[in-house]
Amino acid sequence: MLMRDFLSYLWEAIPFRVVPATITTAVLVILLALPVPAGLTPDGKTMLAIFLTTIVAIILKVMPIGVMALMAMVILTFSQVTADNSSGAVADALSSFSSPLIWLIVTAILVSIGLRTTGLGRRLGMMFIAALGKRTIGIGYGLAFCELLLAPVTPSNTARGGGIIHPIMKSIASAFDSDPEKGTEGKVGTYLALVNYHANPITSAMFITATAPNPLVRSYLAEATGGAVDLTWGAWALAMLVPGLVSLLLMPLVIFLLSPPELKHTPDAVTFARGELRAMGPLHPKEIVMLLTFALLLLLWANVPAMILGPAFQLDPTAVALLGLFVLLVSGTISWNDVLAERSAWDTLIWFGALVMLAGQLNSLGVVAWFSGLMQGMITSANLGWALTAAVLVLIFTFAHYAFASTTAHISAMMLAFLAVGIALIPTAYQGFFLLMMVAASAIMMTLTHYATGTSPIIFGSGYVTMGRWWTVGLVMCVMELVVFAIIGGIWWKLLGYW
Repeated sequence: MLMRDFLSYLWEAIPFRVVPATITTAVLVILLALPVPAGLTPDGKTMLAIFLTTIVAIILKVMPIGVMALMAMVILTFSQVTADNSSGAVADALSSFSSPLIWLIVTAILVSIGLRTTGLGRRLGMMFIAALGKRTIGIGYGLAFCELLLAPVTPSNTARGGGIIHPIMKSIASAFDSDPEKGTEGKVGTYLALVNYHANPITSAMFITATAPNPLVRSYLAEATGGAVDLTWGAWALAMLVPGLVSLLLMPLVIFLLSPPELKHTPDAVTFARGELRAMGPLHPKEIVMLLTFALLLLLWANVPAMILGPAFQLDPTAVALLGLFVLLVSGTISWNDVLAERSAWDTLIWFGALVMLAGQLNSLGVVAWFSGLMQGMITSANLGWALTAAVLVLIFTFAHYAFASTTAHISAMMLAFLAVGIALIPTAYQGFFLLMMVAASAIMMTLTHYATGTSPIIFGSGYVTMGRWWTVGLVMCVMELVVFAIIGGIWWKLLGYW
């Protein structure tokens, strides 16, 4: 009786999903049982099995991503695949938590609390609508520009697109009685929801602090090039500025053609936004502090002091983020309880740190070099030129996202190996173009599906867009943005001297 009650308790209490957990366990057992491939060491093969199992667990959503990351750390520690003793293995498992890149993204998430709690994010959105909202397409541009303004200091693209912009979009749609429950979503809601979503991947590509996996992308670039390419915050923003702005300018217009709203003229939107701004009243002191902190972060991340006063005044991006957080705390703009309660930041610390660690160990144990050699052999046998080689690698990497529900899982699983293959096969003079296209593709791939990133299920779940339309518009936007970044970006990167 006691055993039956205990087993019943376990069945109800254990938080993992049984079928995905069973599949994940089977994957680990099978991978460990396979013979060691030629060119790979036994430790490398075990490390690869741990990594692939972790990615499968994340894709299948066995448990929250943080728990799956912790699982990988536990397995790596007790298998002692990276060291000869337990203390060395646990040191390897925890090695990445001292990385400034990881603390940059965590601190930036904490800074972004102020946009939400002070109401500054909503105020900025309403200001854009008041200025541009006489036509539905103008509202679309207002939402897109608001996304762009918030992106540098909102490293959770889900918080930005789903938590700040989406409620603004829904409020505007409701003001025009555009409601999925009434069957009137086509008035303005479908169009605005699509713009709301598709601004998100573009702005995510434009700043290293615009989405959580971007520092991971940066670290992979540095690792794949032996430190030769290590994009600073300012270098990333400058490289992505022109193709990003062109994409952002084209996106609302292209969606207007693909999914035109029933209401083209919306003068009432201006009235609605102005009414909301009147209700908010003048800027509150906390909003002013947040605005000044926002401006300070942008200036320091862009290395303006170093440009004016010399390289001695160049600041590390993580140091800048810590300064911004400290200013918000000591000014009372956000509280320490706000920081402690921001679960997404601490969740990101765990899973992001674990995935950075896994990628580093894969490289250290020769797994990335082994896989890159296999891919390199296949592409070499096809006898492609550098341009086709770059195109094949970028396109395969991008459209593989149909199989992923997490940009982090996708980037962790594939990017480092693809970068290594490109560097091996593409002449040095053209590698800069390929590397920056891979950076852009790591965000552009979010356009494809309704499960592509955390923002997509929020907006798709609101009911304004059917799945068929979502996937159709997503494919068109993905291709369009890849073309813009390849052509406009290619010219811009040539002028900047990247290739």
